[in-house]
Amino acid sequence: MTGQIDADFLALPLETLADAALQHARTAGGAALQHADLRVQRMRTGSMHLRDARLSSSSDVVSAGLAVRVLLDGVWGFAATDELTPAAAVATAGRALEVARISRPLMAERVELAPEPVHTATWVSSYETDPFDVPVADRARHLAAWSSQLLAADGVDHCDAMVNLAKEQKFYADLAGTVTRQQRVLIEPEITVVAIAADGPESMRTLAPPVARGWEYLNGTGWDWTTEIASLPGLLAERVAAPTVTAGDYDLVIDPTNLWLTIHESVGHATELDRSLGYEAAYAGTSFATLEGVGSFRYGSELMNVTADRTVEHGGATTGFDDEGVATRSWDLVSKGVLAGFQLDRAMAARCGLPASNGCAYADSALNVPVQRMANVSLAASSQDVSTDDLISGVDDGLYVVGDKSWSIDMQRYNFQFTAQRFYRIRGGRLAGQVKDAAYQGSTPSFWGSLTGLGGSSSSYLGGASNCGKAQPGQSAWVSHGAPATLFEQVKVLNTRSEGGR
Repeated sequence: MTGQIDADFLALPLETLADAALQHARTAGGAALQHADLRVQRMRTGSMHLRDARLSSSSDVVSAGLAVRVLLDGVWGFAATDELTPAAAVATAGRALEVARISRPLMAERVELAPEPVHTATWVSSYETDPFDVPVADRARHLAAWSSQLLAADGVDHCDAMVNLAKEQKFYADLAGTVTRQQRVLIEPEITVVAIAADGPESMRTLAPPVARGWEYLNGTGWDWTTEIASLPGLLAERVAAPTVTAGDYDLVIDPTNLWLTIHESVGHATELDRSLGYEAAYAGTSFATLEGVGSFRYGSELMNVTADRTVEHGGATTGFDDEGVATRSWDLVSKGVLAGFQLDRAMAARCGLPASNGCAYADSALNVPVQRMANVSLAASSQDVSTDDLISGVDDGLYVVGDKSWSIDMQRYNFQFTAQRFYRIRGGRLAGQVKDAAYQGSTPSFWGSLTGLGGSSSSYLGGASNCGKAQPGQSAWVSHGAPATLFEQVKVLNTRSEGGR
């Protein structure tokens, strides 16, 4: 179910602000003005944390403002304000023009924008119940009931429960004539149980991903909370009693609840074109992948087909239009193991001679400039009906990896290490209980080159994060990653306890 944009946002003088800012930019910019846009953005974020069924924190914050970008004689100018008046819009457009003029002597290369058709549209994400319409007391009671159930179970010493909420509203208009209005709702619940064991604390966490849904998500739409919460105490007890892993090379069946993060770090960030070209380096490095490698660079095995998609329902990076007025879409990043494309915005597309942006410009607030951000990046499932159990049954000696935990990757997105919520020993095609202190390690092309088995759609899962970071000043974004269960042959597994000198 898709709702409507909140009336109080639409009641803001959006068109008046756009007319004031854009007409001033047109007049004051003169013949040198190539582009101007105005973005009005309101972001409401909420969070709630319970510790052992007692409320420890709750927040509800609203930020709003307008931003103006201009492209003047090949130079960007940007300015923003939290004042939503026509006079402020005119003044902000004037400051953006001044920034461009001051920056002109520093320009290393002229900026051009790839063409984009004019759009006039309204888009709202798919949700049923706005979580901000649910009273705070009801949210707390919901989390407290889950927490109390878990605290009553044997072996659970502590329980942390939290939910993050976001509602993002945007109005965009530019001199070309594009006008878009958008609203999306996002939610991220998480429950963690803790046992204080003889050799230190052990924890187990829910695997429910952050999604673009409403409060119905916590009531069971899109996730079976009843079954997962009931399973946590037993999974935690098994982890406490689990033996430490023996380091070595193993065949890994990786559940998509873990693989989504490996996709995010080794494929998602690595195929951001600004990172590949060196425009993004200070925050989290550049990339080993190059534009010259499109169509030839072997990224992984022929089973590896990865798409970027800004349109998938309930995706964290899903929206109708990006912050440059570009209609969102889906495209290939890796096709049959070969690098097939990158994620880019209008300036990067024009710089590289590409015909169009694929809609990856995004700003997390009105006061921040749009930067190139990640789409929902997903590994395609097998067209055959292959289950997770089918993959496990074909492994004589290996590990089954479930749920994300900690991770590390180098500044080129090349060498990495990931842990998990749970590692299970596989012997003779059957699970043989949990092991702990494990991490798998690899380099991006060799790891993806060892992909030898894919589950079907029945094994698929759309994971993701609510805190993907990029840029300076830093910005945060929601993003999702889909994958099926997968089989990788002979991956290096470390014993983290011995590696840590314990």
